[in-house]
Amino acid sequence: MDGRSPRLWPYSPASSPVALPESDVLHTPEATWGLTPPSSMPDGELDLAGIRALAATYTDAEGRGLSDLLVEHGAAPLDQRWPFLLLGELANPYRLATLRCETVPIFRVRLSDLCRTWTDGQDARNIQPGLHHVTLARSAGWWEVAHLGLFTRPEMKRLTMWLAEDRPGVWKPVRPAEGHLHIESGPLDHPSREDVQWDGEEERVERPAPPTTGPAVDVSIVMVPVHVRRGCYDHRGRLARCVHYPQRAFHDNVFRRGSARDWGDVLDVHR
Repeated sequence: MDGRSPRLWPYSPASSPVALPESDVLHTPEATWGLTPPSSMPDGELDLAGIRALAATYTDAEGRGLSDLLVEHGAAPLDQRWPFLLLGELANPYRLATLRCETVPIFRVRLSDLCRTWTDGQDARNIQPGLHHVTLARSAGWWEVAHLGLFTRPEMKRLTMWLAEDRPGVWKPVRPAEGHLHIESGPLDHPSREDVQWDGEEERVERPAPPTTGPAVDVSIVMVPVHVRRGCYDHRGRLARCVHYPQRAFHDNVFRRGSARDWGDVLDVHR
C-alpha cells in the first residue's frame, strides 16, 4: 500500500464504495500510505484533544510520526482537524483522489448500535441510472467497521456538498446522539443476516459483540453526513445494511424508488 497512487485503488460506481482500506492510512493527492497504530492504546473515552493526541502517535513504515508527515506534505496540523465519519465512498482513496481531497489521515473504527445503510436517492453523475450513497441509522446490538478521517472544516463542508450534488439541504453534517464508536486495531467480522432478529417492528442482533481492540471515541464530537431529504431506504420495515447488500445487489434486487424512512426517525442527533 505504501506509496501507491490512489488512482490505482479499486473503484467502480457499480460496486461503490468497495474496496475500502483494511488498515489505517494517510491519504495524499499523490499516494496512499499505511499508518501503524501505537503499541499500546490509551484507556477511557477520547474527547477531541484525546483523539488528536492518539492520532499523533501513529507512524509510517519508516517510523515517522503523523504530525511530521502532515508537515512534510504541507497539510494542516492535527489541531486544525476534526473527526469526520466516512461511511461510503468517501473512504475510498480513488474517490478521494478524483475529488482532489486534501491530505487526510483515515483510521479504522468500530460502529456499535449503528449501521451503514443505503439512501433512497440516486446520484447519476457517474453512472446511469445512478449510484446509492451510504448513510447512518441506529441498529440495536449491531457492529461493523467504518472509517474516521481527521479533516479541516472547509473540507468537511466541501465533501458534504459533493454528496448533495452542490444542492443545499440534501445532505447535512450532524453529530450523533446515540450509538458508540471505538478505534479498531484488529480484524472484525460483522453479524450475518441470520444474526439479525426481526419481530415485525424492530430488528435486534442477539449475537454478543466481540471485545473492542481500541479506546472509545466520544461520538458527540464526530460529524457524519446524513441524507436529510430521504433519510435511509426502508426495506419493508427493515434496514438494508451495506455489508449484507452491496451496491449492485441492493439496486437490482431490493431497491424500489420512493421507499424511505425520514432521517429523524432512524438517528437521534445533537441539535
